[in-house]
Amino acid sequence: MRKILKLKIGRDELVFETGFMAKQANGSVLATYGGSSVLATVCCSSNVREDLDFVPFSVEYNEKYYAAGKIPGGFIKREGKPKDKEILVSRLIDRPMRPLFDKRFGREIQVIPTTLATDQLNPPDIVGMNAAFTAVFLSDIPFNGPIAAVRMVYLNGKFIVNPSFEEIHDSDLDIVVAGSLNGITMVEGGANEVSEDILLSAIDGAHEYIKQICNAQKEFLDIVGKKEKLPLAFEEKIFEFKDELRDFVYADLKEACFVKGKLNRDKAITLLRNKSYEHFSSLEKLTDSNEFLFHKAFDDFEKEIVRSSILNDNIRTDGRTPNEIRDIISEVDILSRTHGSALFTRGETQALAVTTLGTSIDEQIMDDIDGDKRLNFMLHYNFPPFSVGETGRLMTGRREIGHGHLAQRALESMVPGKNDFPYTIRVVSEVLESNGSSSMATVCAGSMSLMSAGVPVKGQVAGIAMGLISEGDKYVVLSDILGEEDHLGDMDFKVAGTKNGITGFQMDIKIENVTKDLMRDALEQARIGRIHILSIMNTVISNSRVGISKYAPKIVQLQIDIDKISLVIGSTGKTVKAITDEFGVKVQIEQNGKIILFGDDDFKMQKAKERIESIVREPKVGEIYEGTVKKINSFGAFIELTPAKEGFLSTRLKPRDSKYGSGRFGNSNRYFRFGGGGESIRGNAGLVRPPKLEEGQRIKVKIIDIDKFGKIDLEIVRDKDY
Repeated sequence: MRKILKLKIGRDELVFETGFMAKQANGSVLATYGGSSVLATVCCSSNVREDLDFVPFSVEYNEKYYAAGKIPGGFIKREGKPKDKEILVSRLIDRPMRPLFDKRFGREIQVIPTTLATDQLNPPDIVGMNAAFTAVFLSDIPFNGPIAAVRMVYLNGKFIVNPSFEEIHDSDLDIVVAGSLNGITMVEGGANEVSEDILLSAIDGAHEYIKQICNAQKEFLDIVGKKEKLPLAFEEKIFEFKDELRDFVYADLKEACFVKGKLNRDKAITLLRNKSYEHFSSLEKLTDSNEFLFHKAFDDFEKEIVRSSILNDNIRTDGRTPNEIRDIISEVDILSRTHGSALFTRGETQALAVTTLGTSIDEQIMDDIDGDKRLNFMLHYNFPPFSVGETGRLMTGRREIGHGHLAQRALESMVPGKNDFPYTIRVVSEVLESNGSSSMATVCAGSMSLMSAGVPVKGQVAGIAMGLISEGDKYVVLSDILGEEDHLGDMDFKVAGTKNGITGFQMDIKIENVTKDLMRDALEQARIGRIHILSIMNTVISNSRVGISKYAPKIVQLQIDIDKISLVIGSTGKTVKAITDEFGVKVQIEQNGKIILFGDDDFKMQKAKERIESIVREPKVGEIYEGTVKKINSFGAFIELTPAKEGFLSTRLKPRDSKYGSGRFGNSNRYFRFGGGGESIRGNAGLVRPPKLEEGQRIKVKIIDIDKFGKIDLEIVRDKDY
């Protein structure tokens, strides 16, 4: 039976419906906000696994083109593999939900949110998040909900909840916030150098709306009726010889956990694990059924040692204090043939960023339900297996897309617009080593690479990854976390920005008692760390290079009146093709009258620009043109000045003292008027003979008169070579 609940959030109502679509799923909800509707379903498998130390949970957000009244572009007319946007939204849904499932459930869980309609005004991603959260909360799958999500922007000094696409585009801050009744669990977004206080206020404001949606979900559950939850597949077990294992390995493990160097530390811990395994196997205390519990107990000891050292002694596994940042080495221009390059190394994390400048032809075309658009700034992040000393396939997974998107958002507010810098910009980050926050290393390397390439960025950007270890009311915030601190900690948040403010932010919280004061302390510690990193980067390069690489394409722009675009194109494109062939340039003409020339030769590009300017300018008396002889008759010659303008070069004789001068055309009986200047060749009767003209010939002419009907009279401009 169809059930409906409505809740006013921002400008529109958020509507939840269930009981009439996808009824065979464990849970299904249709959520609508404005004209955007998303159907979310959740299902779980019947097979149970007890040897998992993680939740086998997946999210497959997908958008249907019919939602926007569109047919997919290209040769294949059906939706195919997930687009980057769909993957990014799937990650937004996954991250706040995953910690709320019980590992003891032991079954595969799949959530599929499908966008069925969109008004291209209200972004469907937030609708999909809330549809997914509500579907799981209403289902029979054990889930520690409810949770909800909103988007907050900061525009013209005000916060707006669930803004339109236009408001997002114009805003100084755009974040997606997810959370529960008790607190925030996830934040992700970008900004234009906003302060930490503005970010905190946005998160606080978002939580008030999140609590409203969570309470609405609880009300909806009462309306729909509670389902009996599926049973947990197994009770949590512990290794029955855990105390013996502790006595055997704990002292040595405390030393191994603090061996300097990631690979050395991993090797020392692995040797102890293998030693312990062999020891308990020899005592016949290890079987196939408890081997998983043995490894879990060993991991628990490692987690306990690391967290205790940080909380009680302020010492981390690599010997640093909580707010200490690893050694940083920065270099630029290490690749001679690329347009810009930078290598950023922080401890055992290293990123090589390479910037390539292209033309508008290289822009990325986004064909999706949000409306067609083009991107002239892209950042691609690669994480090869050798970066962590492993073998594996080279592929672009969800992690690569998510980390690249975060780094791109951190940099894009500093990248100039197309009107100021008409290049398409692609930054590629190759992670060469990784032990903690390669995405923030990508931000640092990418920023320096852009400066190296001569992109006039507004400011240098650095990024830092922060962590948290807490127990009760006691907590320690960690700067520049290692991979193991991310894995064993209670919070992972990344902050990128300039000296003036934040440009990118991502936070995942594994606990519920993160207070505003804790967040403020963490953001201030991150700000201090960011300024420190920026100071080191600025010693290498602090401003964008003047000029771009000689290997980059050259671009010249000019603006013409819209009604003169047809003059540049010419009949069936003849004019623009002639310019392309003669000067070896590519010509792009936009609907607003902007013309962009691409080429390799500065001189030829300038000549092509002059040719276009001569085509579109209005003729004036005294101006000189290089025209084309189109037709010769007994009275004179018609000279094409532009594709739409012709002038007449008369054959009528004038007295020699006339301002027009006089002359005779070749050895025929046609006489032409021409200007003075330059040498002249005297013929019979004291006349001057000009060079012989032929149709198609290009000559320099000067406008000497324009009558009220627009008729143009010309004279020849003679060079000394005549």
